[in-house]
Amino acid sequence: MMKLLFTLLCLCLLKMGGFSSSVNQDDVQSDVQCYDWGVRSEGSVRVYEGEVVPLYCPLFSHPTLYNYSQTQNSSLSLLWYRHTHTQELEQPINLKLHTLHKEKEYLWIQPAAAQDAGLYICMLRNLSSCVKIGVELEVVHREGHCDPKAEAHLNMTIPIQSDRKLQCPDLNTLTLPNSTHSVIWYHRCKSEYLRGDREVIGDDLQIYRMTEPYTGLYTCVVSYQMNGRTLNFTRNINVTGVVPDIGSRTPIILNPASDQTYTVTLGDKATLSCRVELPYVEQEKEEIWWTIDNKTVEQLADTRFNSPDAKTEMTYYGDKTKERLLYVMDFSADDLQREFNCSARNRHGFNTSRARLKAEPYVPTLELSCGLGVTLALMLMMFVIYHVFWLELLLLYRSWFGSDERYTDEKQYDVYISYARNSEEEQFVLSTLRRVLETEFGYSVCIFDRDSLPGGTLLESVLGCMQACRRLLVVLSSDCLCEKSVSLLECRLCLYLHHTSRAPIITVRRRTLSAPCSDIAELRNNSTSIRWHDSRSEHTNSRFWKLLRLALPLRPLSMGKRLIDSTSSHSDLAAMATKFTQAQMVNRRNKNSQSERVVMKHLGMRDRNGHGCEQKGRVCAICVSFQESHRIWGGVLAAQWNTHLHQPVVANGTMPHGDHGNELCPCEPIENNLQTTHC
Repeated sequence: MMKLLFTLLCLCLLKMGGFSSSVNQDDVQSDVQCYDWGVRSEGSVRVYEGEVVPLYCPLFSHPTLYNYSQTQNSSLSLLWYRHTHTQELEQPINLKLHTLHKEKEYLWIQPAAAQDAGLYICMLRNLSSCVKIGVELEVVHREGHCDPKAEAHLNMTIPIQSDRKLQCPDLNTLTLPNSTHSVIWYHRCKSEYLRGDREVIGDDLQIYRMTEPYTGLYTCVVSYQMNGRTLNFTRNINVTGVVPDIGSRTPIILNPASDQTYTVTLGDKATLSCRVELPYVEQEKEEIWWTIDNKTVEQLADTRFNSPDAKTEMTYYGDKTKERLLYVMDFSADDLQREFNCSARNRHGFNTSRARLKAEPYVPTLELSCGLGVTLALMLMMFVIYHVFWLELLLLYRSWFGSDERYTDEKQYDVYISYARNSEEEQFVLSTLRRVLETEFGYSVCIFDRDSLPGGTLLESVLGCMQACRRLLVVLSSDCLCEKSVSLLECRLCLYLHHTSRAPIITVRRRTLSAPCSDIAELRNNSTSIRWHDSRSEHTNSRFWKLLRLALPLRPLSMGKRLIDSTSSHSDLAAMATKFTQAQMVNRRNKNSQSERVVMKHLGMRDRNGHGCEQKGRVCAICVSFQESHRIWGGVLAAQWNTHLHQPVVANGTMPHGDHGNELCPCEPIENNLQTTHC
């Protein structure tokens, strides 16, 4: 009881001014716990250095809780404190300073200096309660009269083509010592453009017709005198142009439209978009939401459905386009039967639209991707295999699907080998070519010196052997076309048979030719050319033998070796085939002599009525004479060929030099037997 009486006495003395309010309040109510509301949520108050700033107590921002006029009639007192970074506790503000002035719920600092920055706390307290909140003051330095990037103290919207009056904010709250003050207006920190449809009338700025260039930041600077000093008070207003509030202002739903269909994938996540155009409405409160079977996502309480808040896509003179998405996890076939509606509302009306859904046909993307990847990998692997093993693949293909020519023609041999008659070439042909082809691969090989039958002329014998073979193989060398050689006759007969009966020719080149001539060039142009690479080609699995087998007729490797004596001039096989060869000779002799004259003409020869010889840059020539013979062989008249090697003779008895083309010359027999002469 005594303590209460003492408290009442102190309050009476406080009313009478007998004691300092700050001291007595702190002494009397030091034991009352004060409820702290923290710091103002709107952020700090910014003021330019050297200008006046009013600090408004945020407790009165909630008039339902605290009202200044009501607090005057109650026991609550408004106190101001300050807390700086150099102090641990807040300190009471000394209102006796000439720069600080308390006016109702405002604390004025006239003017603000850099050291005035800090946390200001306004407190309402009585004997039984206490509440406080802080306001952060930030003092910034400004160069010039205006800051184009300053924060706005007030945001204002003005309809386009309408008029509006701008008043300097907080000017009415400023207690001026006298009525002498001035107000200067700036638009985007420029005052010289305030003319035309804008005019400064007294302390206000009148806009007669709002247009797009008039939007932006407006600054009003109030100047007045106090205590012999000029004080400034600056406020910023951000003006935005909006469309006039006329006509229908109901929300317009853009998506889902009436003709729009959302395609969803069963079992996957579906995303539905609700886009709404919201016309500008002053103090508008718009809402956008999704409903599933007339229930919102919150009411449905299904974790498969999720709809975040709407996001603004675009703003045009206050009109906004917003979008709100609806996510449906693991979309099922039952969800296709649901009703999905997009709805929007503002204070002018309500609008809704239903989303139409259809299931996307299932496309096995993973399976197709895997199949395509495997196919590409197989194609690449097959390409590499074919690029590396194309010869083996072709030989394998021939062994499976190729046909044996022995059953489709009447040929006796598989291949005829022509070569230059010298020791090196004979060694290669007999010891390598003939041996591998016959013993390893099972081919029947015809070599004139070995397999020709006695009797008949040279041309007739060579031609008969070649016609009995399926392939013609020529071993090219510098000596194969020498004069007085059988190889020259064989080469020309190869070309003749190739042009007349399409006989396939194979040329084997062991080394670079020293002086290739036209006959060799023509042979290589009309044949399958294969190069012998010495030791690399000796093995039967080398590239040479694979190419040669590919050019020769199809033969399986299971035929075994042929029992042929390569050293004898006539093999047992040749003797066994004598009867067949004689029958073939009879059939050839039944042909008229016209075909034989064609051969002579192709080889550059004339009959005995006008002997001729072919000269192609060589000193030797083969002259062939033809005469009718009544020698009967098998009961049939046969023609007889007389073949001789001749030396061309000119009138003065000297040897011709150079190339005489196809000029005919008299032929003088040199020898009756063939001799090998090097070119």
